[in-house]
Amino acid sequence: MRENGGGTYMCGAAPEPDEAVDPDDFEMDHAMWEERVWPALARRIPRFEAIRQTHCWAGHYTMNLLDRNAVIGPHPRVGNFHFINGFSGHGLQQAPAMGRGLAEMIVHGAYRSLDLSPFGYERIEAGRPIRERAVI
Repeated sequence: MRENGGGTYMCGAAPEPDEAVDPDDFEMDHAMWEERVWPALARRIPRFEAIRQTHCWAGHYTMNLLDRNAVIGPHPRVGNFHFINGFSGHGLQQAPAMGRGLAEMIVHGAYRSLDLSPFGYERIEAGRPIRERAVI
């Protein structure tokens, strides 16, 4: 949940289970608001018990199906091709660090500020997921 301005808030959730759907499916699941999102908000912020939904939106985002983490860095076999994708919703949080890391890789041939090599494409090919222990 985040403040959207003008006394409004934006919040949402992924369906459970979060299964693949048709790319043209933008059907809104209104029951998710009533049964999951609103009750969770009201538990955490009791004053939100009085809020009402005014708008809704359904959308898709792409994700790395192996571990839902970013893929960054050079392709192991295609020269001058670099990845920076697959964030699965983490993009806004991680974009500044990933952008800097990729710039360092392109300019200097190596990461300098942070070692982002664990997020390299090689882990995808090897089927080695990164397991996050602090997902909130």
